[in-house]
Amino acid sequence: MNHYFSMTHLAPKRSLLRIWLVSVAVVGLTFAAASYAAPDTAIETPEALVQRLTSDVLEGMKADPSIRTGNRQSLVGLIEAKVLPNVDFEKTTRLASGKYWRQATPDQQKALVAEFESTLLRIYGGALSAVKPQTVIEVRPGRYAPDATDVVVRTLIRQPDGDPITVDYRLERTGDAWKVYDFGVMNVWLVENYRNQFSSLIAAGGVDGLIKSLAERNRSAMRPGTAVPAV
Repeated sequence: MNHYFSMTHLAPKRSLLRIWLVSVAVVGLTFAAASYAAPDTAIETPEALVQRLTSDVLEGMKADPSIRTGNRQSLVGLIEAKVLPNVDFEKTTRLASGKYWRQATPDQQKALVAEFESTLLRIYGGALSAVKPQTVIEVRPGRYAPDATDVVVRTLIRQPDGDPITVDYRLERTGDAWKVYDFGVMNVWLVENYRNQFSSLIAAGGVDGLIKSLAERNRSAMRPGTAVPAV
C-alpha cells in the first residue's frame, strides 16, 4: 500500500489528498517568482491557470454564504462552474484505467469517466471545508520549453501548523487552453495510485465491477441528509 495515498473503497488518504484539493481553493495564493511567459501572451500560462482557479473559487465562496454553511447544491454548482472546465477528466480516467481502458467499450468508458468525475468532485467538495485563511500557496516559475504541450507546475503549500508540502500539477495543452489531468503530493501521483486500485477491482469484477463500485460509493455519499464528505 502506498505510503502517501492509501485507499479504502477508492478513498485516498485523507490528509494528503485534502492538501492538494485545498491548494486550488485557498486564500493567499502568491507567486514565488515571476511566472513563465509564453510566446503567445493571449494564451493563459499553466501557472496563471492555477492562480485563476484559486481566485475564482475563493470569490465564489465569499459571494455565496450558503456554501459556508454546508449547502451541497451551491457547493457543487460552484465547483462545476469554476473547476471542472479546467480539468481533463477523460484523460485522468484513461490514465488511471491503464491497459483496461482499451478493453472497455465506448459506453463503459463514458460511464467510467462520469463516475470517476463524480468521485473526485465529491471529495473536492469535502476539501473546501478545510480552507484556512492562513494557508499560502507559492506557485513556482515554470521550467519547460516554450513549445511544450505537457508540463508540470510546481507549488509549495505553507501552513501555519506544519512543514511546507510540495504539490505538483500535470497539465496538457490542447488548442489554446491548458487543462489539469494529474497531481502529485510529495512526488506521489494520483493517477498512479488510482491505477493500482482500478486494476485490482477490474481484475475481480471487470470494468463493469469498477463502475459499480464507484457508482455505489457516489450514490451512498449523495443520499439526503448526508453531509458533504470530508477528505
